[in-house]
Amino acid sequence: MSYGLLKGKRGIIFGALDENSIAWKTAQRVHEEGGSFVLTNAPIAMRMGTINQLAEATGSKIIPADATSLEDLEKLVNEAVEVLGGKIDFVLHSIGMSVNVRKGRSYTDQKYDWTAKGWDVSAGSFHKVMQVLYKQDAMSEWGSIVALSYMAAQRVFPDYNDMADNKAFLESIARSFGYFFGRDKKVRVNTISQSPTPTTAGKGVKGFDGFISYAEKMSPLGNASALDCANYTVSLFSDLTRKVTLQNLFHDGGFSNMGVSDAVMQAFEDQ
Repeated sequence: MSYGLLKGKRGIIFGALDENSIAWKTAQRVHEEGGSFVLTNAPIAMRMGTINQLAEATGSKIIPADATSLEDLEKLVNEAVEVLGGKIDFVLHSIGMSVNVRKGRSYTDQKYDWTAKGWDVSAGSFHKVMQVLYKQDAMSEWGSIVALSYMAAQRVFPDYNDMADNKAFLESIARSFGYFFGRDKKVRVNTISQSPTPTTAGKGVKGFDGFISYAEKMSPLGNASALDCANYTVSLFSDLTRKVTLQNLFHDGGFSNMGVSDAVMQAFEDQ
């Protein structure tokens, strides 16, 4: 069902890779709600995914950009404003990567040049995106910027590895830059702490299948899907949430406030 929440609004969506990704689902929902946008991802990621299909279905232009490169981001923002015909109303940062996770290095045995690369892609890029938008005065008043996070930023999930640190840094950047964006430009900045979701990136974490089953049993409403997250993101892009900023918003079926559930206890008692 469409409500026309984003009619006439313009944006940039980072990170759509394939139909399993939250950014992909968000792009579809934004399109259904009347918004227009450009899609962007790193050139190497675009070769791995099927983003052209999404662009065709939503009538969107693809502008490749390395989100860790200020030069690429400056070109992206300039071209997006030109293509869309005005300032940007919404941005989704759906980017995350850990070389240590990919290469099977444990948290206690990190290769630090890999750690630095993961930080730059997963968190530093968010600061760079906002700095470019801020300096170019490219955001409309009451615009909305959202990045995707995970509860490992606050609690220990051993196999999430250095991505937990990356997400903690991401959330801090959202608060710190969000202050200046709100004060100077009337722009909102928030992060969404999403349920474990079977995206391409999520499934790369060791023990992911077991944990997603555990989270489903722990959460009173069950895990939030990628489509659920897309709907929530649309609400944050809309004018209905104009005074929501500097927040890390848990979107996890209640998992973040649970200690234990009957279903989890029963699983142990049945052993």
